Parts: sequence; C-alpha cells; structure tokens
Amino acid sequence: QVQLVESGGGLVQAGGSLRLSCAASGLTFSTYAMGWFRQAPGKEREFVAYVSSGGSSTYYADSVKGRFTISRDNAKNTVYLQMNSLKPEDTAVYFCAVRGYGENTRTRYVPTGYPYWGQGARVTVSS
Repeated sequence: QVQLVESGGGLVQAGGSLRLSCAASGLTFSTYAMGWFRQAPGKEREFVAYVSSGGSSTYYADSVKGRFTISRDNAKNTVYLQMNSLKPEDTAVYFCAVRGYGENTRTRYVPTGYPYWGQGARVTVSS
C-alpha cells in the first residue's frame, strides 16, 4: 500500500545540480520522517540525508554536507533532495525511504531503520 516514487534523476556534469523528488502515498506522510540513501555500483547502500516529519530537523552524511539539501512539502506528500556541486563520486541510484515508526534513533543512518523504499532514481555525474 505504501508507495514511494522517485523522479528527477539523470545525467549531469561535475559541478552541476539536480533535484530529486519523491512522491509518497498510502501513509500519513506528515507524521513520518523521511530519508534519502544511495547505492553506487559495487558498494553498499549508504545514508545521504534525513528530514523530520515537520521538516525542521535535517541530518546529512559528511560526504554531502554543504552540497545537498533535503526538504519536504507535506501538502504535496513529497520529499526533495537538492544536489549541488555534484561530483563523480555522487554517481549512484538514489532511494527515498520512510523512517520507521518508533525506531531507535541509532538506526537513523542505516537502511534497517527505514521499512519502506522507493525503486530508486539513477544519478550519473560525468567528469
């Protein structure tokens, strides 16, 4: 029933920008924190960014801090990831995910703390 659909991926040059969107349905969106993860070829899925249910609190991986911005529009049931100053190392499939209800805060940065996932949006950054 819960569905997350990512959009906005594509090919960009290093230094460029891209905005990913994730449209959610099948849940009371405004009551859930959301996260973005990414998975590069041959690597494990890694945490990228987190936003609280109301949008006031955010957390970022060190690798993207200062370049990426997570935000949400609860009226549109959508979470965004604005990616600026993109690097080839950012190339990955980016996944939107719903933060688990009542999860321990220690799982904020790992995939196991997010029970619902989108299918992913591919981002390729060329050099």
